[in-house]
Amino acid sequence: MENIAFEDFQKLDIRIGTIIEAEVPEWSHWVIKLKVDFGKELGEKIIFAGIMKFFKPSELEDKQFPFVVNLEPKKMGPKENGKQNYSEGMMIMAVPKDDEETPPVLFSLDKKVPNGTRVH
Repeated sequence: MENIAFEDFQKLDIRIGTIIEAEVPEWSHWVIKLKVDFGKELGEKIIFAGIMKFFKPSELEDKQFPFVVNLEPKKMGPKENGKQNYSEGMMIMAVPKDDEETPPVLFSLDKKVPNGTRVH
């Protein structure tokens, strides 16, 4: 494992968001498309998570999770209705390295916090 400078870690903007909509795109065999509310400052973002094998969209809706929100958008799947899909962040979860059979562990909060709350 390579060490990074503390300043590099500080560049990550990790926020709590509520999944307000989750669906499996027609073209997908592994990702779920999440519409996540991050509050007034950041608004809503679309984030794709490769967890379809382990979770149903309905299990995720109305729940809060931590996300990295300042990644460059990543192109996802083919164009739909002439529009390209982009993932605007990344859901944080515990995933065993090189193990695609063990379900990831999604981080949950012990109480609800305002959308957009920073994680330090």
